[in-house]
Amino acid sequence: MINTTKAIVLSTIKYADYDIIVKCYTELGIKSYLVKRIFKQKIGKLSPAFFQPLTQLEITANYNPNKTLHFIKEANVSYSYTTIFTDVAKQTISIFLSEVLTKTLREEETNQQLFTYLETAFIWLDTHNMSANFHLFFLMNLTKYLGFYPEKDTNSLYFDLENGKFSDQLTSNHYISGENLIYFRMLLGTNFDVLHELKFNKKVRQNILEILIQYFQLHLPGFSKPKSLEVLKVVFSL
Repeated sequence: MINTTKAIVLSTIKYADYDIIVKCYTELGIKSYLVKRIFKQKIGKLSPAFFQPLTQLEITANYNPNKTLHFIKEANVSYSYTTIFTDVAKQTISIFLSEVLTKTLREEETNQQLFTYLETAFIWLDTHNMSANFHLFFLMNLTKYLGFYPEKDTNSLYFDLENGKFSDQLTSNHYISGENLIYFRMLLGTNFDVLHELKFNKKVRQNILEILIQYFQLHLPGFSKPKSLEVLKVVFSL
C-alpha cells in the first residue's frame, strides 16, 4: 500500500555500509523506514541531509502492515529550516528534543493534534530569536499529549510529581515546593507569544529541567535521562 504523509525525523541509525534506518513521527503515527544505498548514490533524490533530527519531510512510502520497516519511494523537505541547523543553541535543542521524542513516542496510530503541535513548535523555534527556555516550555506542553499535563493551581504549597497534582498535603516523596514551585507554575501558565518574558537564570533553568525530566521518568515507564542532556546543560551555562 502506497501512502504519502508528513513526517518529522526523530532518529537515524546507520545500517550495513550504505543504508540507514530512520524513525519518524508522522501523521500516521510512529513509522520506521529503511533507506537503501543512501551513502552510495552520487546523484539521487534522497540525501543524508534529509534525515537530520527534527527535519520536516513529506514521505511517500510502501507500507506493509505486517512489517515494522517500510520503504521510502520518495521524500521531500516540507519545511526548510533556516536557523535550526546553523545556530549552535538551536541545534543542541533539536538533538535533545529528538532524543526525548524517540524515548517517549510509541503509538503507531494517528494523532493529528500531537503532530500539529510538533510541526508548529519547531517552525516557531526556527523563525524566532533564540529563547533559552524553549525546551522547558516544549516539554511542559508535550505532557498534554502524553496524558499527564499538570492541573492548574495558584495557591497550593506543593506539586506532587508522582500524581501530577497541586496539593497542600504531601502525599508522595516526589514533590516540588518553594522557589522551584513558583518557577514551575510560571512555566505552566505561559505560551509561545510570551516565552521571552520568562526571566529564568541558569540555575533556575537547570533546576526546572531536572524536575521535568524526573516528571517524565515518573509517568513514562522505561524513560531514562537523554544522553544529550549534559551537552544541553553545558551550552546553556555558557
